[in-house]
Amino acid sequence: MTSPSPRDVLEIPAEDLFELTTALVAVPSESHHEAALADLVETRLRARAPSLAIERVAHNIVVRTQLGRDRRVLLGGHLDTVPANGGNEVPRVEGDVLHGLGSADMKSGLAVLLRLAEDLHADALIGEEAGAHHDVTLVFYEAEEVRDEFNGLGIVMREQPDLLASDFAILLEPTDGWVEAGCQGVLVAKAGFDGARAHAARPWMGSNAIHSASELLARVAEHETDTVDVDGLQFRESFQVVGIEGGVQGKHNVVPDRCTITVNRRFAPKYTPEEAEAQVRELLEGADDIEILQAQLAAPPNLTDPLVDEFVTGLSLQVRPKLGWTDVARFAALGIPALNFGPGDPEIAHTQGEFVTRESIARCYDALSRFVGVV
Repeated sequence: MTSPSPRDVLEIPAEDLFELTTALVAVPSESHHEAALADLVETRLRARAPSLAIERVAHNIVVRTQLGRDRRVLLGGHLDTVPANGGNEVPRVEGDVLHGLGSADMKSGLAVLLRLAEDLHADALIGEEAGAHHDVTLVFYEAEEVRDEFNGLGIVMREQPDLLASDFAILLEPTDGWVEAGCQGVLVAKAGFDGARAHAARPWMGSNAIHSASELLARVAEHETDTVDVDGLQFRESFQVVGIEGGVQGKHNVVPDRCTITVNRRFAPKYTPEEAEAQVRELLEGADDIEILQAQLAAPPNLTDPLVDEFVTGLSLQVRPKLGWTDVARFAALGIPALNFGPGDPEIAHTQGEFVTRESIARCYDALSRFVGVV
């Protein structure tokens, strides 16, 4: 095949999801550099789905049907990727497998969303007799892979929250055709230990802050985290030291008077961030001070919600817990049930060998189109 170009994003028929995904992978969109891809997505939508309401907020494109249905479903996917790794920014096709940066996470999901937008446009032209079961909102958003303050969904929620009003949300994160229900919460804390400086030749005249931290480090290393049942799903928690700092910069002959340890706690949706913080503070007992750097809400599976059940049971989909944090938590905070469901294997996302298969993309589209009602 010839090398794809950005222009292909505008010209490839939506029915060819695999080729459309390849063209999307060929457009660089590392976090904070999504403008070109956002422009292409907006241009294609305005040309191919003009009956839908299309609004742009920064580099976030929100597309909505206006069919007057009783319930509204939101489908979302992020435009950005992590940085390239070993030349994987160039898409490479081997048979029915597409290799390349963002192929799974999540440009294959974006291709599915673009096709659904065109399906919904064709459906809307029918008028009141349109076959769509629900009104639908499609969101293409920026900066999911970086710090929370830049996240495109967060931007739209702050600036134009009505655009995201919905009864149920599905994020097309790679799940390889599974429903990954809910998500873990995240709590990051820094524990500090104080000592007293002295010459390394006379350490008894001071107090080594790094040595003071060793008891806590050993305790954390031996700590066994829980597996917590939520709605019949087993959320395996984690608690890890992810950073340590100590010593006097540039000095190898000084007993350090300060050491800090950074820990990352992933907690089940059974707990609130406040409860998780209390657990972390107990685990960090012995530190001289503790600072909470990040606390993000978990999302419950909500498997008994009528729309969630319609999606999962109606399509006979397999369900497992989401081990990690995703933007479903943003919707959970608003009382909107949400889940993860998309093409591609989540275990190879962000790796040099990231790939997606033609069959995985097709299965995702088939499920979502049947749920929405545009088959």
